[in-house]
Amino acid sequence: MRTQAQSARTVLLGSAALALGLLAAPVFAQEKPKDHADGPAAAYEPSMTTLAEIQVEIPGRKEGDPVMTQEEFQRGTEIYFQRCAGCHGVLRKGATGKPLTPDLTRENGYDYIKSFITYGSPAGMPNWGTSGELTEEDVDLMARYVLLDPPQPPEWGMPEMKNSWKVLIEPADRPTEKMNDIDIDNLMSVTLRDAGQIALIDGGTYEIKAVIDTGYAVHISRISASGRYLFVIGRDGLVNMIDLWMETPQTVAQIKIGIEARSVETSKYEGYEDKYAIAGSYWPPQYVIMDGDTLEPLKIVSTRGMIYDEQVYHPEPRVASILSSHYKPEFIVNVKETGKILFVDYTDLKNLKSTEIEAERFLHDGGFDSTHRYFLVAANARGKIAVVDTKEDKLTALIETGGATPHPGRGANFTHPVFGPVWATSHLGDETVALVGTDPEGHPDQAWKIVDSFYALGGGSLFIKTHPNSTHLYVDAPLNPDAEVSGSVAVFDIPAMGGDTEVDPEYKTLPIAEWAGIPEGQPRVVQPEFNKEGTEVWFSVWNGKEQESAIVVVDDKTLELKKVIKDERLITPTGKFNVLNTRDDVY
Repeated sequence: MRTQAQSARTVLLGSAALALGLLAAPVFAQEKPKDHADGPAAAYEPSMTTLAEIQVEIPGRKEGDPVMTQEEFQRGTEIYFQRCAGCHGVLRKGATGKPLTPDLTRENGYDYIKSFITYGSPAGMPNWGTSGELTEEDVDLMARYVLLDPPQPPEWGMPEMKNSWKVLIEPADRPTEKMNDIDIDNLMSVTLRDAGQIALIDGGTYEIKAVIDTGYAVHISRISASGRYLFVIGRDGLVNMIDLWMETPQTVAQIKIGIEARSVETSKYEGYEDKYAIAGSYWPPQYVIMDGDTLEPLKIVSTRGMIYDEQVYHPEPRVASILSSHYKPEFIVNVKETGKILFVDYTDLKNLKSTEIEAERFLHDGGFDSTHRYFLVAANARGKIAVVDTKEDKLTALIETGGATPHPGRGANFTHPVFGPVWATSHLGDETVALVGTDPEGHPDQAWKIVDSFYALGGGSLFIKTHPNSTHLYVDAPLNPDAEVSGSVAVFDIPAMGGDTEVDPEYKTLPIAEWAGIPEGQPRVVQPEFNKEGTEVWFSVWNGKEQESAIVVVDDKTLELKKVIKDERLITPTGKFNVLNTRDDVY
């Protein structure tokens, strides 16, 4: 068997990293030094939210502060929240990126920081200057900006939530039965990122059933246990609750749960179906439990606290992914900076109980194994996967993947012909795929270990996907700087993995962007998603906001093009969420 050490290698990813949403190829102002690199992981987490719109004042000036006008400070704050906060944190305490507090930045000084911003670093800092993403004036501005104390963004508590909360159609006025002919289980919720919308596309007819205004840059879609309600959350913290039973599905309630956010989920345990919804925010660092019919905010819980290993206080532990347990009436809340996984019991909100699991920093995204008992989540900046048992509420394992920055999305479950049931992750920072054994009873020697690792198409992968009815494993690479790689996907034949385990399994490359027939821009192919039967795979062909994008549908059995969906309303399509697969955690 190939070991991770044998398989893993570092890949040079070439030209300037592109932050999500900045899809046009950058124009280089100058050549960068060879010892500076900027792989896809470097600019993975931009923070394009309403934080950038907040009016701030320069914190109390001190002797030695660089000269900066109020207008310049506001401009610096806008750039920071748009480009930097996702990695370095709102308060600059660091996460995926290093801390940028004045006590540290002033040790290095203006010239060093200006060079660092201009050229980037091999560790993943984008070369903002040489890529042309920031002008020389902006680089100068940001070098001075990070020498000053960061502004303190406002809190967002119950009064602010209540003021933003709207019930557009009361529960009593909603349909008592499904009023349309849509096959809801086969509906696709497609994020139209830069349009601030989602498109609902029929998985059988490929018809766009509705385009619905949402928050900025919708991050995920989640489905209520009944399958009736669709919940989406934008990076601006706006949650939309959409009734899929209506003649034309539309938003029936909404609330802004924070200023920057990523996650939403609903209660699924028997007896609590559709009763509650939960959303977590990056700023302020907290989660809120809401009424499942109206989104009325019921309980807000801060996640500020101690880092699990250092036992020091962190003021900004952001809520990453949230899942709903199938074994208990609990939400699984992942807190990025403190490295803690919280099992939140929602049976009694007045006397809220929460089990705290010490896992690893910096928790990001993940999914269940095929039994739905074990939850696997990437601590991506540490190169690890944390495994927790949702039946026992205990940490099961911490696994080093050997790759750079695991980024599984929900991951992919399948039965390997040699190793039995496994869960797979790809990596943002290199081209490896890692397989984790997930069958402690049937394959105890392989359980919670990296049983295999092999190469896919290239670094810059965001999602990996398969389906119980499929024999294929799909791996994207949308953040790879090479246009041919970012416009394609790798497809592995799962039964063929039973051959010589000392040799990497071969993959077939599907030229999805080429099949889309888009002549302009650098369209990137992102997030494979299956239809409800597991017979088709849908890919977003994600182009610039002013350029043509598309959805490409592939026949899973033949790996041949089946349909190209084009429509002027499909602006920057990214995530796609099939109702049945999302509701039932099928991946």
